[in-house]
Amino acid sequence: MNKVKVFLEMIKFEHTIFALPFAYMGAILASIVSNDALPSWAQIGWVTLAMVGARSAAMGLNRLIDAAIDAENPRTALRAIPAGLLSKKEVLLFIAASFVLLFVAAAQLNPLCVKLLPIAVFFLTFYSYTKRFTWLCHVVLGLTIGLAPLGGWIAVTGAFDVPALVLYAAVAFWIAGFDILYACQDAEFDREKGLHSIPQRFGVARALRIARWFHVATAIGLVSIWLLADLNWIYLIGLAIAYVALFNQHRLVKPGDLSRINTAFLTMNGILSLVMFTFTLIDVAVL
Repeated sequence: MNKVKVFLEMIKFEHTIFALPFAYMGAILASIVSNDALPSWAQIGWVTLAMVGARSAAMGLNRLIDAAIDAENPRTALRAIPAGLLSKKEVLLFIAASFVLLFVAAAQLNPLCVKLLPIAVFFLTFYSYTKRFTWLCHVVLGLTIGLAPLGGWIAVTGAFDVPALVLYAAVAFWIAGFDILYACQDAEFDREKGLHSIPQRFGVARALRIARWFHVATAIGLVSIWLLADLNWIYLIGLAIAYVALFNQHRLVKPGDLSRINTAFLTMNGILSLVMFTFTLIDVAVL
């Protein structure tokens, strides 16, 4: 049980609250748009397992690839690999098992999910290397985690649609924006070690402004979904709450005060994802 706890801490299991609700949202909207019905429990179950496999593999890869960097950063030195709580061999086995789970789940959904797996695996692996050569690493992370709602959509329909791509873009900008906020903590460390990030490249103050504009794009994308998917007023209530969460996230983080970054990062973003999923579900199930 202690080892299980270490693995769950390594992959930051609590952060599943960010992407998984949007994967469900993608699946629900896809099913309503294409079939005028909610997805089956089997589809939701396989989407869940695919998400668990993808996210676990991604976090395991990130911790393995960045182990040496994490060991030098006081903020991350106590992570599982640098702290000696997990060996690299154990993490490699964990990553392999996670990818097997992802493949099995995708195979149970539809052929297009399987065909797109190499793209997903590429992004899941590539992201961890990007901060070594580009400050656009946050955008790559957004494009990677944004695959969650796109994957949920394709899992149900087996096809790409305009609303799916808009939702993908909205989530990608959201993820990239709050990753910029989170990276502000390591701006000085990144500068010393020759690593790349928007805070390191442009400074914390300008990075916060860039993050705000990314989240403006998210706000535009989410309201566009209301129009494209022909949703109702309940969705708009959830959207208003999500906008408040986005606003508060930026209110909590200031160039000279990053002390509330964890509240902005975990609490506000957790609220946003859960609210968007919940109000979307109520909207399509009730009206």
